Amino acid sequence: MKIDIITIFPEFFDAFLATSIIKRGIEDGLIDIQTHQLREYSSLKHQRIDDTPYGGGAGMLMMFPPFYEAIHTLKRDKTKVIMLSPQGQVFDQKIATELAKEEHLILLCGHYEGIDARVESLIDFELSIGNYVLTGGEIPAMIITDAISRLVPGVIHEESSETDSLQQGWLKYPQYTKPEEYKGYKVPDVLLSGHHEQIALWRKEQSVQRTALKRPDLLKDLTLSQEELKILKKVNQTTK
Repeated sequence: MKIDIITIFPEFFDAFLATSIIKRGIEDGLIDIQTHQLREYSSLKHQRIDDTPYGGGAGMLMMFPPFYEAIHTLKRDKTKVIMLSPQGQVFDQKIATELAKEEHLILLCGHYEGIDARVESLIDFELSIGNYVLTGGEIPAMIITDAISRLVPGVIHEESSETDSLQQGWLKYPQYTKPEEYKGYKVPDVLLSGHHEQIALWRKEQSVQRTALKRPDLLKDLTLSQEELKILKKVNQTTK
């Protein structure tokens, strides 16, 4: 998996790329993440990349030519070009899973009042991380890169990613570690029982319960098994 990030603030990513799981994935050769200074693709004096919008309006707009040159320099046959924008489809775990299967992604980080609309003819799609506006695309690029990278085989243990919240549509069950008790706060007895079937059932029930209580909006997108319907009915009865 290769990810190229086009930005006017490549230094923004220095700590991100040199820390924790992302760093290890890069060092192990599982992911290749590079940042590219957009200004290096500008032919204007002082490597200018912005100007006032035609037709008037507030602020400055990022110019089309630098993005054109950067994309055509970096793009390959199987590249997907993604513009980070509040107008895009909202990024979620399903999209992350699909993008993790791609060979090469180019992420475009906008700034100021956005990017000249002609860039839309060069992209595959737009992505947003939520219904709000940020000062630039750098934070969304980090979030999307992180979410995708951890799904690349070998970056983290496969079992860990498979049981993550939202990976199967459900929120993850609560987890506990040592000590068993601290100032009256105890670990649920079932987790100490060593009975794997009971633990699995408890975790499934907790996952369904958490989803129903915390994120009921997720239920509409799930195809529920008979077991899950039974658990959900039980959850609904106990929470009334």
